[in-house]
Parts: sequence; structure tokens; C-alpha cells
Amino acid sequence: MAEATNHSLRKVLERAEANGTAIGHFNISDLVILKAVFRAAQDQNVPVIVGASEGERQYMGDRELFALVKSLRDEFDFPIFLNADHTHSLSSAVRAAEAGFDWIVFDLSALPFEENIRQTRAAVEKLKRMRPEILIEGEIGDIGSGSEIHDAAPDLKKGLTSPAQAKQFLEETRVDTLAPAVGNMHGMLKSMVSGDARKRLDIERIREIKAAAPVFLTLHGGSGTDDADFRESIAAGITVIHINTEVRLAWRHGLDAALAAKPDEIVPYKILPAVIDSIREVVSSRLALFNEPPRARSASQ
Repeated sequence: MAEATNHSLRKVLERAEANGTAIGHFNISDLVILKAVFRAAQDQNVPVIVGASEGERQYMGDRELFALVKSLRDEFDFPIFLNADHTHSLSSAVRAAEAGFDWIVFDLSALPFEENIRQTRAAVEKLKRMRPEILIEGEIGDIGSGSEIHDAAPDLKKGLTSPAQAKQFLEETRVDTLAPAVGNMHGMLKSMVSGDARKRLDIERIREIKAAAPVFLTLHGGSGTDDADFRESIAAGITVIHINTEVRLAWRHGLDAALAAKPDEIVPYKILPAVIDSIREVVSSRLALFNEPPRARSASQ
């Protein structure tokens, strides 16, 4: 077993950091994706985090999501954890905490820096009073919005996180995890989908932020990132990596192929296993990369 489930998410993150590996985080918006992510984690025998944005939670339901993930965690004695991804209001964060989520990304990065600090600090205080064990993440910098396919990339250099900002944000909010802007971007470009281009990260900035703010660092917007940059970012201090657009693409491609192969089929459970396999392949490859031992990772670079 990858980890005993009586260990908390914090313990799982601590172990990943000590081992020089990263935990994969994959957004889910239906049971098909959840099944695929869970089976991929079982294949690799590694912990995994599934996340749901406010839109995904509105579609599936906070308590329904928690019940599904908890059933997998309990029945299979497996370390799968649930994150309330990109939560933009305290009321939404409270609902997720009440539902039982393990982690909340309290994302007010679109606000002015000082206001982000003020509201995030208040959220941490309230949520920790409710459930001391829950993890809270803050986000600073600009990595765009929407896990979609974009025609052109925004100017990411304008919203990069500085080590000084990270240090101040951590000291004043006391978040458990921090999501900086280090060249990452939500969604993918069309050129990335075709394989003609890859995202590149500011590895030295990650290293400097980790030194200034010794806290778990999360890389959002990981889809389409160069594999070597993933390896270097983990070595520099990234502990969690979010993948969403790649999963959505695998969902769509798998569904299109399944429907084309069985144009007259109307039974969902005879169509959807092919979609699960398509997603599972993508997630498995990412989990294998994120969990490479540091020595093997160095040999690959």
C-alpha cells in the first residue's frame, strides 16, 4: 500500500517532500474521471489528490463528491484526498469544509496583494477553528483562468510571484500551502495540444520562493508543461502538481473514439469504459513522472 490512510494529507505531503517526489492533483467533474484517476493511482501505488473547482462542485455537489472519495478511501484503504480547488469566497470554503474536504485552495489572487492577504488570513482563522486539521492554500500572482484551449498565451511575466511576496504572504496568512506564479498557466495553447510547444517554468524562481517561504508549494496549470521542467520544479521545491486540461482532453478524445467505434450503442456502461482507459493512460504517465526517485530523475535530465 502506498500510504496508510490513517495518515493525514499533511503527512503524505511531508513524505513526498522528504522523498523528493510530488503528489499528482487531478480535477474531476464526473464519476468517469474519478474512476480513471483512482485506478491510475492504484496502478502506480501512489497517493493522489482529486480536486473540484467551484463550478465542478456546483455540478456534482460538495457532499456527494466527499461521499464518493471517502468510499474509495475507506473501501480500498487507499490514500486518495479531496481538494476544493480555486475557491473564491469564504462561504464556498465553509461549505467545502463542512462537507469534509481535506484541503481548500482559497484563491483571491485576482485581488490586490494586501487585500488578498487580509481576506486569506481571515479565512484561515475561521476554517481552522472549524476543522484544525484541514489544509488551506493561498495563491499569489497571475496564471490566467480557465482550464481551456487558448489561441494565444497571456503575458505571464507581468504576474510572476517574487520571493519577497511569498515570504510576506506566508508570514501574514499562515497558509499551509502556497501556489505561486512561476511561468505556469491555466489551460493549454492549441500548439501545446498538437505537441508543437510546451510550457516552460522559471525553475530558479521556484527555488528562491521555496527558500524564502518554507511551505508546501503547489504548481497549478501543469497541463502541457515540459517533462524536464516538471522534474526540475520538483527538485526545486514543488510538492503538488495540478493537471486538468490534459484530463479533459483525454475525456473528450476517449468519448469521441468510443462513440465512433460503437455508433449504435446507447448503454452508457458499454461506452464509458473506453473513456476511463483514455484518461487512465494520461494520469498514469503523469503520476509515474511525478514519483520518479530523485536519482532516476537526475539521470533523465
